[in-house]
Formats: sequence, structure tokens, C-alpha cells
Amino acid sequence: MPDRKHTNARHTTNNGDTLDLNPVFVRPGEATSLPKFSIPENMSLPETAYQIVHDEAMLDGNARLNLATFVSTWMDDEARKLYAETYDKNMIDKDEYPQTAAIEDRCWKIIADLWNVPDLDDSIGTSTIGSSEAAMLGGLALKRHWQARRKAEGKSIEKPNLVLSTAVQVCWEKFLNYFEVEPRWVPVTEEHFVFDGHELEKYVDENTIGVVAIVGVTYNGLYEPVKEISAKLDEIQEKTGLDIKIHVDGASGAMIAPFCQPDLEWDFRVPRVVSINTSGHKYGLVYPGLGWIIWRDTAALPESMIFHCSYLGGDMPTLALNFSRPGAQVLLQYYNFLRLGREGYRQVQQGSLDVAQYLSGNIAKMGPFELVSKGDTIPVFAWRLKRDYTDKWTLFDLSDRLRMKGWLVPAYPMADNLADMTLQRIVVRAGLSRDLADALLRDMESEIAFLDNLDAPMPREGTGSHFHH
Repeated sequence: MPDRKHTNARHTTNNGDTLDLNPVFVRPGEATSLPKFSIPENMSLPETAYQIVHDEAMLDGNARLNLATFVSTWMDDEARKLYAETYDKNMIDKDEYPQTAAIEDRCWKIIADLWNVPDLDDSIGTSTIGSSEAAMLGGLALKRHWQARRKAEGKSIEKPNLVLSTAVQVCWEKFLNYFEVEPRWVPVTEEHFVFDGHELEKYVDENTIGVVAIVGVTYNGLYEPVKEISAKLDEIQEKTGLDIKIHVDGASGAMIAPFCQPDLEWDFRVPRVVSINTSGHKYGLVYPGLGWIIWRDTAALPESMIFHCSYLGGDMPTLALNFSRPGAQVLLQYYNFLRLGREGYRQVQQGSLDVAQYLSGNIAKMGPFELVSKGDTIPVFAWRLKRDYTDKWTLFDLSDRLRMKGWLVPAYPMADNLADMTLQRIVVRAGLSRDLADALLRDMESEIAFLDNLDAPMPREGTGSHFHH
């Protein structure tokens, strides 16, 4: 009997070494078999190459039913037209594309204003390829400032550390690894489900380069209370003299809070916040490939992080980990700012929040579940199975059953100290209508009924999450 192993993930077409083409659909003289992992010897007609790639991509999931991703999967017709007209622009080449560079400048200043920067003329920001790059730039600025301060004091610059929650997005683990910074992990617990400054004094010392606060935790959508964390750091400074700054990872929440929770003080209104990153391609409502970072003032960004190079005919100051990258997404961000304005963004984001809370309210009534968040911060919420509800199935099984109907609703373990707690999560984005939400709820009820009626527990081998934060 063949050795078969179960996987929750759909298999791809990467088995075998060749692509076999139906001879009916190729022109006379064209190859009917092409290698998969080496470049073909001869050319194909553009129609043939297009059809091959089109058919391969068709095997991906339906983006509108993907409730796992935060990334925008819909823009309107005018945005798509603009994208098609500008996909060849290189954001790094500001000499060749000065107007795109000028629009980038407008965009980060618009965002800085949304985040209540004290002096727009003294602030500085940039676009990035995503919020991960932006977060790394923010972390690197903290490290460089700490190093400069330690050198000026004649002290060692070895063993820098960064304080952050165990529930951070994986980009922060990459930052710590790539830039050789020791993590000071603050565990999440049942009593402190988000990092809130509790016992912060145990984690900071003279080697702490900064503290990361998350506005929109990917696991559950909750906000870490920036103002409370800052107040705790005030107490620590009063007792120890340590003046520790905050970087806010607002990958999701930083484009929700200004429009839907304008009175919440999480941004540059909190004096200890020196930098904030966000993702233009999440709740900035732009297609994938765009992040932003803003520093409170020019003093918060070390000059050593800005490179000046001669490129394509001019001096090119760059502030990025990448070099060449698309400029189209920056133009799409500006399009959205013009198209929607403050009120339009508020309506779109509030619409997503309303759908999220509609879903969470109905899921809470289903019986098996206990909400851990309800989608009233960012339009993201999570739930867990009630203790002792069943021994027949888990949230991984429900996720599998929903996948059969096209829905991607991930289940995954919580962060380290709560790793024995399994959550299931929904991310509501623009495009998930109330009608689609109702269809999802009906599918959930149907699959719960199936699972509840099992005569024996679902098999466990090979189950588990293929979702990563």
C-alpha cells in the first residue's frame, strides 16, 4: 500500500519535470512539452505562454474568500487602470521619475499628519516595499541611536536588546536575527492578553534600544495600549534614569485608528513614540507592495541611515533596505487619498468594522465558541473552542471543512506562553459584504453540525495550521 501523508495545504503542480501541453492548443511547430525547472530551448507564442501561466495561477484560492490575509485584494476600475499605466515606474529613480517622488513626499506627509506629528516640516518618512521593511528601518534607527549614545558615554555597544510582545509579527523576529539584537520577550497570558506594560521594569535595562507596541496584533486584532506602556516607561525613567523610546508597529491599526477611533492616543500625541510603521497594502487599501514609516522628527532618524549615491544622472539619497522597487503602489496610495478623503476612508473602514462585529456577534451565539476579540479595534477578531465542548473535533478541523467550501479561515496556536490555546481568526477587508458574511455563517453552521454529529473523534495525524504570522 502506498505511503500517503495528509496535509491541509493544497498540492501544487510542481511534481514532475515537464509541462505537457495539449497539441490541440499549440501552433504547428511549437513544443508540446516544456521543462518546469529549466529555461526552454526555444520560444513559444505569447498566447501559449499566457495560457500556461493563466491556467497555473487559476489554481490559487479565491482572494475574496481568503479571510486569513490582511493584504488588499480589491481596488476599483480606475485604480486598476492607473496601475496598468504606471507599473514600469522605478521608485528609487527619483531623477527619472521626479513627479512620482514628489507624490511619495505628499503621501508620507499626509500620513504623518494623520498620526499627529508635532511639526510636519521637521518630520521625515518614506515608502517601503511593505510594513516589514518599514518596521526594520524603525528598529534599526533605535539601535543606531542607542549605539551613538553609548559611544558618546564611553560604554560598550555590545548586547543591545529590544522589548516586545511574544505576539509580534514574524518580521520582528527577522529584525532581531538579521540586526543582532537580543529579544526581551514579554509573554502574553490569560491575565494580560496583550502587552500592556505590566512588569515592564523586569525587561528593560541600559542596553534596551526601545520598546515595540503593536496597534493591531495579528493574532487577535487587539491594540496594545501605547499610552499605558509609555506611562510605565515614565515611571521607570523617574526611578532609574533610563529614557526608553517607543516604536509603534501599526501595520494594520495605524490606518484604522485615525479614521474610526480618532480620540485614541496611540500615535505621536504620545511623546515617547519616535516612529510608526504601517502597511499601505493592508488597510491603506492598496495592492501588495507598499509600506510606510514616519519618524517624529529628523533627529529621530540617524543621518547614517541615509545613503547618497550617484545614480542615473543625479545624487540619489535613499532610505531603504531595498533599492529598485515599483512606484505604482505609491501612486495608488495617493489615488486613494484623493478618491476617498478622510470621510471615505472612515466609511470604508467602518464598514469593515461593522461586518466584523456582525460576524463575531453571530459566531459567539453559535454555541461552541468563546470570543477573544470582537473586531471593534481593527476589523479582525478571533475565537476559541469552549473548554470541554467536544473531544471529536478542533478548530483545525473546522478550518479544513470551511476550506472545502472555498473559505480560508485559519486556525493556529497562540504565542509562546499560550501555545496550548488554539484560535481561529477572521480578517474583514473591503469587499467582504454582509451577504458574503451571511453565506460564511451558514457554511459554518453546516460544518459545525457535521462535526458535532461525528461518531468518533477526527483523526489527528497531519493536522495543524499552515498559517504563519
